[in-house]
Amino acid sequence: MQCQGCRTVKYTGGRNSQSHVGRYQLQHRWFSLLIDHSLPGRCVRCAVVGNGGILRGSRQGKNIDSHDFIFRMNGAVIKGFEEDVGTKISFYGLTANTLKNSLSRYWSDGFTKVPQSPEIKYIFIPSNLRDYVMMEAAIQGRTIHIGSDEGDSPNNYFGHKPAENFKMLHPEFISYVTHSFLSSHLMTNITTSDLYMLSTGALMLLTALHTCDQVSAYGFITRNYAAFSDHYYDSEMRPLRFFANHDLQMEGHLWEALHLRRILRLYQRGGDS
Repeated sequence: MQCQGCRTVKYTGGRNSQSHVGRYQLQHRWFSLLIDHSLPGRCVRCAVVGNGGILRGSRQGKNIDSHDFIFRMNGAVIKGFEEDVGTKISFYGLTANTLKNSLSRYWSDGFTKVPQSPEIKYIFIPSNLRDYVMMEAAIQGRTIHIGSDEGDSPNNYFGHKPAENFKMLHPEFISYVTHSFLSSHLMTNITTSDLYMLSTGALMLLTALHTCDQVSAYGFITRNYAAFSDHYYDSEMRPLRFFANHDLQMEGHLWEALHLRRILRLYQRGGDS
């Protein structure tokens, strides 16, 4: 992959017998505040690290940390898995819901607090009003006064951070990547249309693809996902769970297609390696 300001990919995708051909441009948002594009000729390399079990025993930590910027999300357990997943974090993607669920569900696996350091930028995904309320309170350094998170202090999650450490994906960007790349059948199903949204990992990966010159994806769903546990930090083998609000298999098809077209590098390996 060469460093360039605009990539074009012809992606043929579909589910079952229905396929369509779309021509999409992955174009850098040079006005993005995520990273500094002021250095001419600089090739910005980003790694987006999911939490998939494919990373357990992968020894990809050094490769991951060699990138300029590293995106992580949800239950990003580091301690004890440094050799496989690295240690660096530039951006942490979340919704208020995934943050709290991760702390509750993966506490016993080692995710006991949200990653904190002066350089980390927190990228909120506006899934509902809770995310706006939490981000506003985080920026203002105060307790949340309304809604289901009333009484929470975001400082307990993020520490005391300046306003520039908090970012939010624009709803129009989310709509654009959803309809252009992952327009799932779940969007037209009467029982799932109001639930469907891209996974946190998918949104972070698509954000990186629209921001960085080179993107590598680690710990994302691959064709042989059944050979690995749900997460790399699982203490015992647990199959990947599919929920009605995400189309993980469609996401997996997209990552494979973009990998084959050299738009990103998708980490893959055999289940016995």
